Amino acid sequence: MSSDPGISRPTAVFGSFPRVRMRRLRRDDWTRRLVAENRLTADDLIWPCFVVDGEQERQEVASMPGVERLSIDLLVEAAGEAKELGIPAVALFPSVDPALKHPDGREATNPENLVCRAVRAIKEAHPDLGIVCDVALDPFNSDGHDGICRNNYVVNDETVAVLVKQAIVQAQAGCDVIAPSDMMDGRIGAIRDGLDAAGFEDVRICSYAAKYASAFYGPFRDAVGSGGALKGDKKTYQMDPANSAEALREVALDLQEGADMIMVKPGMPYLDIIRRVKETFAVPTLAYQVSGEYAMLKAAVHNGWLNNDAAVLESLLAFRRAGADAILTYTAKEAARLMRDG
Repeated sequence: MSSDPGISRPTAVFGSFPRVRMRRLRRDDWTRRLVAENRLTADDLIWPCFVVDGEQERQEVASMPGVERLSIDLLVEAAGEAKELGIPAVALFPSVDPALKHPDGREATNPENLVCRAVRAIKEAHPDLGIVCDVALDPFNSDGHDGICRNNYVVNDETVAVLVKQAIVQAQAGCDVIAPSDMMDGRIGAIRDGLDAAGFEDVRICSYAAKYASAFYGPFRDAVGSGGALKGDKKTYQMDPANSAEALREVALDLQEGADMIMVKPGMPYLDIIRRVKETFAVPTLAYQVSGEYAMLKAAVHNGWLNNDAAVLESLLAFRRAGADAILTYTAKEAARLMRDG
């Protein structure tokens, strides 16, 4: 038996076979629904979407079958579809023109950048749909990193100063949730102070507090155009996949600095981290079913190895069972339709 203190065990024995037959409560659909310990609904989903400049522009992401980059006009329409399906919020990620990328990521702080224009357009059309904005420099940085590079190293404090400005222009555009995914030390407190000083004390912060240096991000980098530009790796600022207790320290620090919600990324390979965070802190805990997870699932479906509908819903239910309050997933609209249509 494992000695892991994180594993809960029954405190009593409740009889034995044949008096106890566990299958009784599995016999009928109504009893299975009656005693289900976890529920998945559209309320639990956030739809991550990719925005690109242009009009009536629709670009397939080859490594993410079914996922597209959309121009703002088409994204507004797609966001409306998500809202109609009961999805509470969308998360925006830009595919920026390479000509606008610089080593200092300056376009991230431009009030007229692609993200800010998309936020304003969506808010005008759908004022009651939540908008989550990524705060990191990798879509805007010619080095493909989440921060500013000096001598092949991502510097912390100089990056944080830019992230604060990025968060403020997003809040000015109408963003509801600032979601720093950069993993710089101290950025949550700095962003909170910056937002408050600018009059945005009600804008929420969802911290990617436990973001791992994972092999599962490749398709996302294709989607935002940062993969080819990336020099080196992100292991000096994203977490080591070997570590679990370190995630709790990261979460504790970000909560102390003012984070309202916590994100764990990636998702399914890190269900143990989700569980530990939720049990330790009892705060709103989100999970990101990342691009590599999505690509693997869809590849298996394409090859006839998995049933798409069942696998999509089961994978999302796993996050709820682990303790996630909400899930960022590229299958959000698909899953919401499946649940609506029964």
